[in-house]
Amino acid sequence: MVVEKTVDAWYEDLRLNLSEIVPDVELRIKAELVHEIHRLKHENDAVILGHNYMEPVLYYAIPDFKGDSLALSRKAAEVDNPIIVFCGVKFMAETAKILNPEKMVLLPSEKAGCSLAESITAEDVRTLKARFPGVPIVTYVNTYADVKAESDICCTSGNAAAVVESLDADSVIFLPDEYLARNVARETGKHIIVPSLLPAGRAEKETDFQMLGWHGRCEVHEEFTVEDINNVREQFPDVVILAHPECSPEVVAASDFSGSTSAMINYVETTTAPHYLLLTECAMGENVATANPQKEMLRLCSIRCPHMNQITLEDTLRSLQNKQYVIDVPEAIRLRALQAVERMLAIG
Repeated sequence: MVVEKTVDAWYEDLRLNLSEIVPDVELRIKAELVHEIHRLKHENDAVILGHNYMEPVLYYAIPDFKGDSLALSRKAAEVDNPIIVFCGVKFMAETAKILNPEKMVLLPSEKAGCSLAESITAEDVRTLKARFPGVPIVTYVNTYADVKAESDICCTSGNAAAVVESLDADSVIFLPDEYLARNVARETGKHIIVPSLLPAGRAEKETDFQMLGWHGRCEVHEEFTVEDINNVREQFPDVVILAHPECSPEVVAASDFSGSTSAMINYVETTTAPHYLLLTECAMGENVATANPQKEMLRLCSIRCPHMNQITLEDTLRSLQNKQYVIDVPEAIRLRALQAVERMLAIG
């Protein structure tokens, strides 16, 4: 039998860990929500997955498993619970459903989309396949199921270079994140083109490439600039700057380290430096700072993902109460997308 924490116990736990980030009056209110979410989770035999970009109280107190998209994809494939509540955005919940067709997958907010996922459609991919027949297609996991279904293999920011190299192909189509594609191209030594960005009249003629990208961008990570980095270094010359590979190649080059959200977390945990700054979604910076109180983390970020921000404690509670919002993936699409996702998981 599971012994539930009381509301007061949850409040004390939150206060000890988050008092420097979240006002006390808010912690008291949220402790009640946390308690009720856990009660319903056990009552419904549900498991809750939480992405690194969740707001601090939700991230700290709610998920059974936390991580980036690759880590959570793995967990989604392993869990036995009949209900999965995915505190992330729609494409992540879809991936969980692709891997668990017999389970109910719930997304706490129907508005939790993704600008990057919405930058490309399945029809766009089919057009590229017709234009460049035989060229393998790598699709970033930050895409919807019907786009995954049109690809040969998926990848995450953490294994993108390994996935590209695993294909051992003369040329590769990499979709849809332009900046991640350019960073991977540089890492793997490939010549990249982005057709939509070529001069007028050249798009149909350009065939000399080793990697072909797309014009999608993350609306959070594209906001960071080299000027931001220079300004921070002027104030804190000894700072170590970590950039997500969805940032521009110029920002990545000006940073000290670039990696997936999990890689950045591991870097902070295992490396000694006077100051750290994470160029990624703000909530993650707060969560990393909370988990590493002995580290000097600069909290200069002001960019919050409007889609991740849709996932709240209140919505998570309602999702469990009302079994909303249920994620469904048509079986024909799911089976094709499953092949691409499983190939990604096999590479690690």
